[in-house]
Amino acid sequence: MAQRTQTRAAKSDGGLPPTEVVGRYLEAIYYMEAEGETVRSARLADWLGVSRPTVTVALRRMSRDRMVRLTSRKEIELTDRGRDAAAGIVRRHRIMERWLTDALGLDWVVADEEAARLEHAVSDTVEARVWEQLGRPTACPHGNPIPGYATLNPAEVQLSSLEQGDTAAVSRISEVAEREAPALLGYLLDRRLVPGARVEVLEVDGVGRTVRIRVAEREHVLSHETGRKVWVIPEPPTAT
Repeated sequence: MAQRTQTRAAKSDGGLPPTEVVGRYLEAIYYMEAEGETVRSARLADWLGVSRPTVTVALRRMSRDRMVRLTSRKEIELTDRGRDAAAGIVRRHRIMERWLTDALGLDWVVADEEAARLEHAVSDTVEARVWEQLGRPTACPHGNPIPGYATLNPAEVQLSSLEQGDTAAVSRISEVAEREAPALLGYLLDRRLVPGARVEVLEVDGVGRTVRIRVAEREHVLSHETGRKVWVIPEPPTAT
């Protein structure tokens, strides 16, 4: 419980919680940073479906409130305060996803959409009680760690980086994919590319930018772009 206490400390500075609009910006930046993306205004505008001037105004306000900072290269970074606030929003989203799938039986595509609506309306008390009732999960249904209870595994790599003959276990689906291409979640679910699934790379086509894999005794061909949205833990090579 120490981690949770530490995470909650972000609200002890006397500041008001972020508005829903600011929360959307914080969440988007948090997800992009987690995937190792460089965050710029144009990228945020595309993600949020708003104009670049709108993003500029919002970032100016968030910078004033010490939520974000702009680097000399025009890159956007979360401050410690902004990251704490973003982590709180992401934590609620992922706990709600678990409740919607584990308790209500929704599939992970619908659960993600519904959790996006609930994450700004759930109180700390309800969030904590739901988390307890669910058995203290550490990850969302797509395998992404719940802030305050788990962190990213440093051994993870993108499926697209594997070579022919490699084997790996799916660890998580990119949160960027969840938000920007919700149809991709259904696509991956249909192909059983879910956390815990074992993947064998049968062929890598560097010209066609595709990778042929075997999952659950079925073969599939994925684009490298799709492979970049799936994170895996490589298995050690078999001794010969």
